Amino acid sequence: MENREERIDERLAELEERVRRLERDAERGADEPDGASGSAGAEPAAEDGPGDRSGGVPDGEVFWALNRLKAMAAPDRGAVLFTGQVPLPTGENYEWQMAAEATELLQSDWTEVASSIEALGHPVRLTLLQRVLSGVGDTAALKEDPELGTTGQLYHHLRRLTADGWLRSAGRGRYRVPPERIVPLLTVLMAARR
Repeated sequence: MENREERIDERLAELEERVRRLERDAERGADEPDGASGSAGAEPAAEDGPGDRSGGVPDGEVFWALNRLKAMAAPDRGAVLFTGQVPLPTGENYEWQMAAEATELLQSDWTEVASSIEALGHPVRLTLLQRVLSGVGDTAALKEDPELGTTGQLYHHLRRLTADGWLRSAGRGRYRVPPERIVPLLTVLMAARR
C-alpha cells in the first residue's frame, strides 16, 4: 500500500511541475508583444475582430500554439503548424493537425500542389464542398441546388474535386470530404480571408 501511495505522490509532484512549466510558458508568451513571431506584417490580435488570431483564447495566451511550436522546432529550420477540431452538422467530429519544417516547405516543389489549389479556385466547387460538409452529400440532392449549375456542370465539378482529393466517393452517388482534408480545407479558407 505504501508503494502505491508513494507512486501517487510522485505522479502528483510530476504533474504539479508540468503545470508550473506550462503556466510559466504561458506567462512568457504574454510578455511577448503581439507579432513577436517575427513575421512581416503581423497585425496585433484584436478582441472579437476579423484580425483576432486567438480564436477565443483568454488574453495573454494569444500565441500559445506558436510559443509551443517555437519550443519544439529547430531554431534554424522553423516550423509551420495547423490544427483544428471540427464538429460537423452531420454529427461527426474531426480533430487533426499537421506540422512541417519551414525550410522543407520553402525548398519543396510548389508546382506539385498547383492542381489541388486550383481545384478550390472556383466558386461552384467551394459551394459544393460547403454543401457536402453540411451533410448534403448525395448527387440527387446536389442536383436540386441551383447554385451548383446543371447536372453536367455538377458532375464536372465533382470529378475535379475527387481527382484532386477534396472529395471522395462514399458509394452509390454519395460524396464526402475525406477526414484528412477537412481541417486543411478550412485552414485554406481561413488563410484566404486575411
